[in-house]
Amino acid sequence: MKAALTVILSVFVFSLSAQQWDASKINELPFRFIGPEGNRAIAVVGEPGNSDVAYIGAASGGLWKTIDRGLNWDPITDDLDVSSVSALALVPSHPERIWMGTGETFLIRPAHAMGDGIYYSPNAGKSWENKGLVKTGRIGRIIVHPTNPDIVYVAALGHTYGPQKERGVYKTTDGGKTWKQMLFVDENTGAADISIDPSNPEVIYAAMWSIHINTWGLNSGGPGGGIYKSIDGGEHWEPMTKNGLPGGIKNPVGKTAVAIAPGKPNVVYALFEMESPALYRSEDNGQNWVLMSRNHDMAERAPYYTRITVSPINENEIFFISVKFSRSVDGGKTLVESGYRAGGDNHDMWIDPTNPDRHMVAHDGCASITYNGGASYQRIVLPIAQMYHVSTDNQIPYNVYGNRQDGYS
Repeated sequence: MKAALTVILSVFVFSLSAQQWDASKINELPFRFIGPEGNRAIAVVGEPGNSDVAYIGAASGGLWKTIDRGLNWDPITDDLDVSSVSALALVPSHPERIWMGTGETFLIRPAHAMGDGIYYSPNAGKSWENKGLVKTGRIGRIIVHPTNPDIVYVAALGHTYGPQKERGVYKTTDGGKTWKQMLFVDENTGAADISIDPSNPEVIYAAMWSIHINTWGLNSGGPGGGIYKSIDGGEHWEPMTKNGLPGGIKNPVGKTAVAIAPGKPNVVYALFEMESPALYRSEDNGQNWVLMSRNHDMAERAPYYTRITVSPINENEIFFISVKFSRSVDGGKTLVESGYRAGGDNHDMWIDPTNPDRHMVAHDGCASITYNGGASYQRIVLPIAQMYHVSTDNQIPYNVYGNRQDGYS
């Protein structure tokens, strides 16, 4: 009996080894979209002066492009080994040149999609090349030098699951062939945001965030967080705590955001996650700062949001990208919402520098576009839903079940 069992097992093992898996066979399986409708987008950008062309980066559904004013959208990164598109930037002098960061930086849970560095396309998304920074994990912002397309700055948050040396601000001066870590605060602090002075590109502000995520919670805040400034293209940095902003050991802050007013670069805004959100404004290039508001609507559930955008033509008009999509027209003293209903749970915003009436907002319902200054919005819905689980039953025909992130079960 024992000998017979041994023979049977031998034949079984042999048959298993003979049935080797051919990975190419998966390509023969056709896939079709069965729903549900898509949701979370976290990065948007359009081609300045050309309303036909725009891009939407999904939290975990790749990069999408339209060339007909948003009527049709095509996925242009399906061949890449990454799904989370977290930051987008077009080269000002050559908008067909695209920089794309990966890895979500709007974080409230340990399951957010990771990235594998930064990508570059020289031909409007027809082809892509990974330009490195793979170990950074999550990239929150990309800024291209206004006059030199070979100079690019990157805000790298890190993977956020523990101490890491690859966090901070990076710079390339050769179009991504090599990168230099320009600002490193500590192994627990990464860069969430950066802003550059268009009139003097040597001036850069970085918004740093100390964050650690594990399976039982998120710790947002630490002594390394705050706003830092460089006046020599990132070679040297000064913490703005010396100029009156919160941060550092004595007054630690959580997630931060920073934005220079494009039309009047001496005006700078800084937003902080604190016990109550704090918005500061400087009118003298960061030398002095004034607390403008602690309105909770500016940064609800801060790790998941905390981003501001300033109008290219009005330094007093600020947009707050948070649970609500609100704005201020008096430099941050008060907020107004009337007429601006782009979406809920908002993450990113882009304003056309040549036509401020055209702007885009990325949110948990995908994205919205306006061409009339927010009087009305065109809602974009793409097949990019984040599904937590999928299952089927035994009925004929069978049903498919799944629960979608921030959506209906």
